Amino acid sequence: MKISEVVRGKGGVVTIAPDASVGELLTLLAEHRIGAVVVSGDGASVHGIVSERDIVRHLHSTGADIIGGPVSAIMTSEVRTAGMDSDLDELESTMTEHRIRHVPIVVDGQLAAIVSIGDVVKNRISSLQAERDQLEAYISS
Repeated sequence: MKISEVVRGKGGVVTIAPDASVGELLTLLAEHRIGAVVVSGDGASVHGIVSERDIVRHLHSTGADIIGGPVSAIMTSEVRTAGMDSDLDELESTMTEHRIRHVPIVVDGQLAAIVSIGDVVKNRISSLQAERDQLEAYISS
């Protein structure tokens, strides 16, 4: 299965500027009820990614002063991305191997979507359900 099938039903990608404050980031995460945001100066390129985990880790190591600091100070700069034609199984392996929960999807160098581990699990459950239904129909016929 291709990643494009997973992102088909998803909405747009939430981004934040690198110079926005971590406090603004917290507001954005809460408003959209999401766990990570792509860091982008123009809303189309990927400069980094920042998650709830990044905030917690930096709060622990730096303290509450981090809330007023820029997102760029806590973001992950080396972002693993995938394309729409990438295989979902490969994405699952990448997420597991590198212990990441969100992967930006890029098309022609432009941010197109983001896939979370929740999206991957939801898709896997749907596939297993469909397979089970097919097997039950085969057995009962």
